[in-house]
Amino acid sequence: MARRRLFGAFCALALVAAACGRDEDTASSTTDAPAAETTAAPAVETTAAAGGTETTAAAGAETTVAAATDPCEGATLEATEVGVSEDEITITVMADTGSPLAPGLFQANIDAVKAYADHVNESGGVGCRKLVVKEWDSKLDATESKNGLISACGDSVAMVGNNALFNPDVSPMSGCVDQAGAATGLPDIAALANDINQQCNPTTFMIQGVSEPCTVFEGQRDLKAMVGPSKFYLSQQPDLHGVYMVPGDLPTTVQSATYLISGAEQVGVKWDAALKISGRDEQAAFTPKIAIAKAANANFIYNGSNDKAMIKMRKEAAAQGLDSVKIWGCSLACYTPTFIAEGGADVEGTYVWMQFVPFEEADTNAEATAYVEAIGADKVTSFGAQAWQAAVTFKEVVDKIVADQGPNAVTRAAILDELQNGGDRTAGGYMSPKNLKGFSNCFMVMQVQDGKFVRTYPEAKGEFDCDDGNVVTMNIDPAVEAEKIS
Repeated sequence: MARRRLFGAFCALALVAAACGRDEDTASSTTDAPAAETTAAPAVETTAAAGGTETTAAAGAETTVAAATDPCEGATLEATEVGVSEDEITITVMADTGSPLAPGLFQANIDAVKAYADHVNESGGVGCRKLVVKEWDSKLDATESKNGLISACGDSVAMVGNNALFNPDVSPMSGCVDQAGAATGLPDIAALANDINQQCNPTTFMIQGVSEPCTVFEGQRDLKAMVGPSKFYLSQQPDLHGVYMVPGDLPTTVQSATYLISGAEQVGVKWDAALKISGRDEQAAFTPKIAIAKAANANFIYNGSNDKAMIKMRKEAAAQGLDSVKIWGCSLACYTPTFIAEGGADVEGTYVWMQFVPFEEADTNAEATAYVEAIGADKVTSFGAQAWQAAVTFKEVVDKIVADQGPNAVTRAAILDELQNGGDRTAGGYMSPKNLKGFSNCFMVMQVQDGKFVRTYPEAKGEFDCDDGNVVTMNIDPAVEAEKIS
C-alpha cells in the first residue's frame, strides 16, 4: 500500500522544516490497517514576481535562482477569444442552486469561484487580465443546464467549477464555435459531472473522478469505483453488511451509485439493501429505512446522498434505538459545517472520506488556506473546495499558456490543448494528483469526534493512501443495476 504526502506552497516558501514535516500532535489513527509505504511528493517550485528571487526547498537545501521575466510587462493585450478581451477574461460557473427540490444545493460552487476571482484579482488576475465570473443556475433541470451551456458558449472562454447533476445534452458545449468560427468546443473544468454525457464530453475535465470508459455509453461495460474507503471500513469492522443510501431523485444519480455499490461488494462488503433517498424526504421517510436496517441487524450504513440525508438517518436511528451499526460512512458530501451543527451528538463517529487537503490542515497548503480565508471557516464545504480547485487549475493552465506563448495566445483551443496534454493536476497541491480525464487512487478519512472532524487515516498530517488497489474495475450495466434499487 502506497502513501503519498502532499506539500503545499506554504512549505516551499517558508522553508521551515517543523511546519511542513510530520505533525506529532495529530490525532492517532484508529485503524489496524497494515503499515503503508510513504512516498514524499516533490518539493513545490514557485516562481517569484519579476525583479525578485525564487527560493525552492529540495533535499533540505535552499537554492536561489534568478526570477523569471514577467510576460505581462510591456505587453499590448488583444481580444483573442470569446470571453478574452484586452483587459478581462470571462468564465462561467454553473450549478444547481434554485431547484425547489434542494434549494441552494450547490451554491458553494458558485460562491467559491466568485471568491477565487476576487482573490486572484487582488494580485494581478489571470492571463494578465482581470478575471470575471458569470453564474448560471441549472436548477436540477436538463433544459436549464443546456441553456447555461449556450450562454457560456456565447460570452465565456471556459466553464469552471460546475456542478450540474442533470446535463444530458452537452452539444452546445462540445460544438461551441470560437472567435475564429471553428467548432473548437467550450473548455469545461468541472468540479463534479454526474451525467455520463458531460463526463464523456471531450471538452470536459473533472476534479472528481471519471468512472466511465467513454467508449461505450450504454449496456454492460467496464466502470471504475473507489474502494479504498470500503477497505478501510473493513479493517475497522470485518464482515461488513448493511444499507446503501442512494441519491434517488435523478436517473443519473441512481446509476452513479451502482458503481460504488458493486465496487464495495467486490472487496467484501455485503449489502442488505440499497434504498433510494429523495431530497424531499422529511424525517418520517427514514423510519422504514431504519426498520430495514434493524431487521437485517446491519453493522454498516453508507450515505451516497447529501449531508442532510445522513443527519436524518442518524437521528432516526437514535430514535429507534438502532445500535447494531458500527460503521457510519459518508462521501465528502457530509464534510460540511451543517453536518456537525445540525447533526449534533447524533452524527458522532461518522466517517467521511475525501481526496484533498482537509480544512483542518489548511495551514499545510496555500490554496487551501486561501479558500478558507476567502469563504470563512464556518462556511467552507467540500463542494466549494472542489470548485476552488477547478478555478486554481484554470489559472494554472492559462498561466502556462502565457508563459510559453505570451498573453495573446489565450484561446479555447490553447486551453483545451494544455488540459489534455499537461499531465496530472494537483491545484497547487490542494488535491491528490489526478488526470482530469481519469480517476485518482488517493484518499484520506476524517471522523466526527467530539463535535469536530478529526483525521483518522492515514495517521500523518498531509498524507493520502494512494495504493493502486484503491480503485477497482467492474463490468456492469448501470441502467440494469439501477432498476434493482428500491
